[in-house]
Amino acid sequence: MGRALETDYLVIGAGAAGMAFTDAVLDHSDAHVTLVDRRDAVGGHWRDAYPFVRLHQASPFYGVASTPFGGALQTSGPEAGLHERATGAEVCAYYERVLHERFEPSGRFTFLGGHDVSDGGRVVALGSGAEREVRVRRRVVDARYLSPRIPALEPPPFEVSDDVTCVPVGELPFVAESARSFVVVGSGKTATDAIVWLLGRGVSPEEVCWVRPRDPWMLDRAVVQPDPAVFLSMAASLMEAGAAAASVDEFFLRLEDDGVMLRLDPGVVPTMARVPTLARWELELLRTVENVVRRGHVRRVSPGRVLLDGGDVRVGAGAVVVHCAAPGLRRRAALPIWSAGRMVLQPVRAGFPCFGAALVGYVEATRPSWSEADLNALCPATPYFSTPAEWVGIQAAGARAVGAFMAAPDVAEWSHSTPLNPTRLTAGDRERDEVREAIGRLKATSEAGVRGMVRLGRA
Repeated sequence: MGRALETDYLVIGAGAAGMAFTDAVLDHSDAHVTLVDRRDAVGGHWRDAYPFVRLHQASPFYGVASTPFGGALQTSGPEAGLHERATGAEVCAYYERVLHERFEPSGRFTFLGGHDVSDGGRVVALGSGAEREVRVRRRVVDARYLSPRIPALEPPPFEVSDDVTCVPVGELPFVAESARSFVVVGSGKTATDAIVWLLGRGVSPEEVCWVRPRDPWMLDRAVVQPDPAVFLSMAASLMEAGAAAASVDEFFLRLEDDGVMLRLDPGVVPTMARVPTLARWELELLRTVENVVRRGHVRRVSPGRVLLDGGDVRVGAGAVVVHCAAPGLRRRAALPIWSAGRMVLQPVRAGFPCFGAALVGYVEATRPSWSEADLNALCPATPYFSTPAEWVGIQAAGARAVGAFMAAPDVAEWSHSTPLNPTRLTAGDRERDEVREAIGRLKATSEAGVRGMVRLGRA
């Protein structure tokens, strides 16, 4: 066994949450952080993402608090006027830059790539099996509790005949040119990305069969932007819908009427609400695919046939099956973020995990004498969601969490200093008439809106 390693924080997982937490602790304390990941490099699941992936949100909402990511408006293309969205390669390069230009120069940081942490708390080199004891002075930080499960690392959740070509979405570019038709399996953002990519490269909509067990609600990307006039107006619409809606479906339909929510089929009320963003140009493309199969989950694919919960359908005998059906972000019970000697990173406000992890890191760094109970009261965890009712309930929980941490003056000041915060306000923003109008709408309806969303989320 090698020489023991001493550190203040042992952070397990170098994805978005682990990086944002580490950045905030290094920036606001004199602590030493050791970051461990099974991958050789930082970036988490972005290292395994499909080649045409992009952030579905604006780049400034992503990354770490000390180092703004992107920020330019797109000047051409179908999203001109919206903030840029980084590619997967750009995300990985950004995290490498943070590692080498921010973390390592601090002199209080160690990265152990290609390592894992054993049940006994030792760091294990995956290549050699060599172990090192780790003496942690403050906390072990679990940054993998909600790590996404993606098609590149998860086998298809259905049986595949030997004579069928079934590929994870990341291998789609390698088979697309020789394929005559495609069966895309999945209801979420990965499936929409795959279909948009295919159609954008000249594949006819008639050549695509979309197996969609559930229809999803998605946010119009135009209303989730790093402009407080835009974002706070969207938040006000949520509160107004929460105050007025008599049911979860009515809540979402009101938001659709308000230009906030999108659905793929105007004739189908969605039952899924992971709620990524979608641009209207993408929506128009996706609606050209008319061969949509809604017969539950796939059980088996064989040449020319897909067997589902609700029966089978015929497809092209040589169709390529595209696996987009991994669970994605993990839906796990919310845990207290802080416990004795340990932390479990989770979102604090609904969504925006980078902001949540950075916030938790800032609070941990600046309140070393606080009890775990007080820390958890300031930053309560909010879990991820899947159904419309869950999404509504978590919005209410997130709004209450924002009220809790923004009541602390230093946390509010820090929050308004980072673009990761979707409700960030600068001094100049507060003077804008459209921002003042959005804030007025929000204040007028927040109390009733949260009450209504709590009620709907329990329905």
